[in-house]
Amino acid sequence: MKRRVILLGPPGSGKGTVAAQLKREFGHGHISTGQLLREEVAVGSELGVQARGFLDRGELVPDELVLELVERWMSSAPREHGFISDGFPRTLNQAEALDERASRLGLAIESVLFFECDEEAIIARIAGRRFCPECGATFHVVNLPPRAEGACDDCGSGLAVRADDSEPVVRRRLGVYNRETEPLVSYYWQLGRLTVVDATPPFPELYAAVKALLA
Repeated sequence: MKRRVILLGPPGSGKGTVAAQLKREFGHGHISTGQLLREEVAVGSELGVQARGFLDRGELVPDELVLELVERWMSSAPREHGFISDGFPRTLNQAEALDERASRLGLAIESVLFFECDEEAIIARIAGRRFCPECGATFHVVNLPPRAEGACDDCGSGLAVRADDSEPVVRRRLGVYNRETEPLVSYYWQLGRLTVVDATPPFPELYAAVKALLA
């Protein structure tokens, strides 16, 4: 099983749900810059205050803030677990910085999977996403439902819907993705690391395909 993996793709393509399931089944660490940023916003840290305006508008948080968060996470995570990076890198600058740091730490990226998905399917899928405000666990009412409806499997707290999962914000996020993030596909393709995954099938099929590629 490949242990250091990047999942690329537009918001709502299934990256986060796949990453969460890989973490549960195989113990990978999970770099979700969105969750890390929301934690900073929730505690009111200096970094969180800076990031909040960008998140509320559905815009990319500046590279220097995101790289600071990821650097903290990689420095403290158990090396033997590896990691699934979901939603990071988002820009070429971030990708180059991640490659440099990961190689220097002996944690070179082993696989990059690009989740390809239709925009309207993405918008419909996002409507089912839920998260735990207490511990950050993520679920989906269809694809990855909690064992008890409306309650987190990990801590039992009530689940919620993110404000940035509303349709207008999602459409803005997709526009930002197309402009800023899609060039990463070319970057990793030229490096010979990229594999395209059809992210439109139901979750069990998508997850089985990802596991086969990482085996």
